[in-house]
Amino acid sequence: MDAFELLAHPVRLRVIHAMRGGRELTTADLCDRIRDVSKATVYRHVDLLAAGGVLEVALERRVRGAVERRYRLRRDRAGINTDTANSLSLDDHRSAFAAALAVLTAEFTAYLDRDTADPVADQVGYRQHAVWLSPGELRGMIDGMREAIAPHLANEPSPDRTQYLISPILFPVEAPPTGTGTDDTATGSQSPEPCS
Repeated sequence: MDAFELLAHPVRLRVIHAMRGGRELTTADLCDRIRDVSKATVYRHVDLLAAGGVLEVALERRVRGAVERRYRLRRDRAGINTDTANSLSLDDHRSAFAAALAVLTAEFTAYLDRDTADPVADQVGYRQHAVWLSPGELRGMIDGMREAIAPHLANEPSPDRTQYLISPILFPVEAPPTGTGTDDTATGSQSPEPCS
């Protein structure tokens, strides 16, 4: 199974999210975290991620005659590299996007099902903004998002940290206008909403 096939699956993506932050978890720990998926399915996907080198065994010990393994994420294997991304077909992108949406739906549903769910207090956001950007503005916005998010990717769990799922989704919805004239309504004078 190649890296794309391995990573473009909703359950495997959820396992990867659960392992972020230097965590070492057993498959039973992951089953507790991903309760809406059967234990057999979680075990199968953990085995696939381990066989594919995305997870590695951090510790093994005997528990009641069985071997319990604690896994950790190999960050260098938990993403799609540029060469692989450049080789993806449009159908591959469609599959990856569907997997990402399935993860978002499953994780958000699991969050709402918790007794402690409080979207206002937890500052939950799912706004969408349609913005017109030149290629340079697009690159600047992407770089700005990376600068804001990247320093936090290595954060480890602690009593004062809650794990948040951040999913920037970006794609063009309309081609540039062909007209050369200016249109005051196109530039707009409204203040932009804050992003969530």
